[in-house]
Order: sequence, then C-alpha cells, then structure tokens
Amino acid sequence: MKIKEFPNTKEDPDFIRKNPKARAKDINDAFADKEVKVIIASIGGEDSIRILPFLNTEIIKNNPKIIMGYSDTTTILAYLNKLGIVTFNGPAIMAGFAEQGKLKEEFVNHIKSFFYEDYSIYEYKEYSEWTEQRLEWSDKENLKKTRDFIKNDGWRFLQGEKKKMIGELYGGCIEVLEFLKSTDFWPSKNFWNEKILFFETSEEKPTVNHVKWMLRNYGMQGVFEKISGLLFGRARQYTDSEKKDLDKMIVDIVANEFNRNDLPIISNMDFGHTDPQLVMPLGVKAEIDCENKSFKLVESPFSK
Repeated sequence: MKIKEFPNTKEDPDFIRKNPKARAKDINDAFADKEVKVIIASIGGEDSIRILPFLNTEIIKNNPKIIMGYSDTTTILAYLNKLGIVTFNGPAIMAGFAEQGKLKEEFVNHIKSFFYEDYSIYEYKEYSEWTEQRLEWSDKENLKKTRDFIKNDGWRFLQGEKKKMIGELYGGCIEVLEFLKSTDFWPSKNFWNEKILFFETSEEKPTVNHVKWMLRNYGMQGVFEKISGLLFGRARQYTDSEKKDLDKMIVDIVANEFNRNDLPIISNMDFGHTDPQLVMPLGVKAEIDCENKSFKLVESPFSK
C-alpha cells in the first residue's frame, strides 16, 4: 500500500482557515488522480462547509472512489451522498487509525472484512470494548502508551419491537449537519424517503436539551414521518445517567411529539467519537431487525 499526502495536509491552522479553496483543490485532485483509490480525512475540524462551494462535482462524479472521515468531514460526505455518491463515515487518519498503542484486533478485522472481502450482506457486530480517552500526540511519551478501554454494555433497541425495516443510510455528526441546514447543500424533502438516519455527537458534548432541539427540527421538516429507522452512536463524555436521559428524550421526541412510536431506534452504537469505530456507508441499503437485535447492510457499498 502506498500513501500519497496532498499539499495542504500539514499546512498551519491560519493558512487552512483562510484558504478553503486550496483545501477543496486537494479533494478535487485526489478524485482526479488515477493512482488514488481511497481518500481519508486526516482529522476533523469545524468549518469544512466552507470547502463545499469549491468542490468540482463533475470531476468527483466521473471518478468515484472511497472517501472516508467523520465529525466535521460530515459536511463533505453528506453533500457528495446527496449528489448520488456512496461515502463512508468512519475513522480518520489521526483520530482512529493513528491513535496510541496497538489497534484493537476487532477493529482491524472489521476494516479488513468491510473493505477487502466480497459480500452482499454485511452484519455489524458490537465491539467488546470501547474508549473515549485521548492522549496528546505532542507528548512523545504518549506514543508508548495504550488507552484505557471500557467493557461495552451493548446497543440499545429503544423502540420498534419485532419490527424489521430496510432503508438507505444517511447521517453523521448531528452538530455538523446543523451547519448544512438552509443551504444549497441540504437535501430536499423527498430525499428522506425510506432513509435510515444515523447521528453521533462530538467531543463538544452537546447537552441532552441541545440534541432535543436539533431532533425537533428534523421532526418539523417532516423527516421522521419519511424515514425507516433512526440510529445513534455512543455519546462521547456522557455519564451513564446522561445516556439514559438521552435515550428517553429521543423516544419522547420521535414517538410522542411526532407520533412515530413504530419507528425502530437503536442507540449507543459503535460509530462516531468513541473508538473503535464501525464504518457506516452513506447511500447503501441497511436493515434494522428489532426482533433479532441485529443491524446489517443488505447490499455491498462496492457493487454499484
């Protein structure tokens, strides 16, 4: 495997902030480059929405390839998926692949099976352990350390008992998706039909109330009456009590405020701002099976 680093990967933060067009050029050039098979974000941020007007959508659509990241990269992944391209919500280089210590075997196996094996159905499995610990990269002593992991208490099937639903995956970081609303990059009303919508929260730790207000906005757009399912990643830096409050609030908004007590909802899943992460492909059909407590892709992201 060969790694190609594009020109602005290591530019200083001031240059990066002032030059969204240069950052977009890296993406355009990576898609145009016949040698490049996979594009992975180096890390997240807070302003990738400023890149979107400078993306060359013709180059991108004519040269489809894997593009993956999470957090602030949500804007790019969501916009390209809106254009009909399968994109991948998953680990970034610095936050995911380059964390200190040895990568968990379960994570390595997931990446290998997801990207390198042939399949028409891919069943996701819970990781046995997880962590939200971050060790500063700038401290060389941390390079010798491994992070502390916690036993996984499992996914939570909040509602939709005995229900099995299929839909096309779409989502990302819930706070970052807020940046897209009311812009030209936000999906149309018909886009939401039969989607399985997935959300995760960032290290900024939005409160349960803030997540409630964001969810209510989706309800007011008519999204909940159109989608086939709702998934939530494990909330980073939430206490056990706050996670229970979050679950209760999600059901209250969806079932009580917007009358979707039939909508399958799973929370505490292994994607987003805790490690290890599962890769979630936007634009690919998935199945939630509440009776058998399973979640799977029912088509390959690489078959189109």
